[in-house]
Amino acid sequence: MRDVWGFFAYKRELPARRARRDRNLGGPISTEPRINERIRVPEVRLVGPNGEQVGIVSIHDALKLAQEADLDLVEVAATARPPVCKLMDYGKFKYESAMKAREARKNQAHTIIKEIKLRPKIDPHDYETKKGHVVRFLKAGDKVKVTIMFRGREQSRPELGFRLLQRLAEDVTELGFVESQPKQDGRNMIMVIGPHKKKAEAKAEKAAARAQRGGEEPSAGEEPSAQEG
Repeated sequence: MRDVWGFFAYKRELPARRARRDRNLGGPISTEPRINERIRVPEVRLVGPNGEQVGIVSIHDALKLAQEADLDLVEVAATARPPVCKLMDYGKFKYESAMKAREARKNQAHTIIKEIKLRPKIDPHDYETKKGHVVRFLKAGDKVKVTIMFRGREQSRPELGFRLLQRLAEDVTELGFVESQPKQDGRNMIMVIGPHKKKAEAKAEKAAARAQRGGEEPSAGEEPSAQEG
């Protein structure tokens, strides 16, 4: 009840008083470094644009050097005593940092866990089909979760599922390894196979193979065809 009355009391405050009160609570913490006149310390340890050590200078002299060089004074180590500042083109620095981060995200590849489900008494044709899926997933650098589903009386014969998982692991041993050994989970038995190649390596090899086959870049306005690897 006190919180409700507090809310109404806050709403009844004069706007100017409420604004002053909210300012005292502080705002979001900025992750941007302080630059130029925002650096409010008497002296700094200055680093030149090429990494050379200038030494400890007054903030006034550091700002003057930055202005003469048509550069920014950027605080790079705020907790040091005195703070470390560097002369640089801050706009160019931010742009290059953003481009590097974007390129890193673009090249980053995440391993995906695919799942294949089998029955303990699977027929040979279905087994070869399922194994083909596992092979394709591993070649693409993905992990494979293999699940054996037991029904009815099959639950009393877990060794059938265990032998089937062992057979599958041996059949794809050149492409993957058993990351998680077979274990019973209720009516199912689960095993995880991890790829020998990382996702990024698999993508690079796929791109190289496509280029070797003489694939051409799609023309402007033409969408590349989707290929599953």
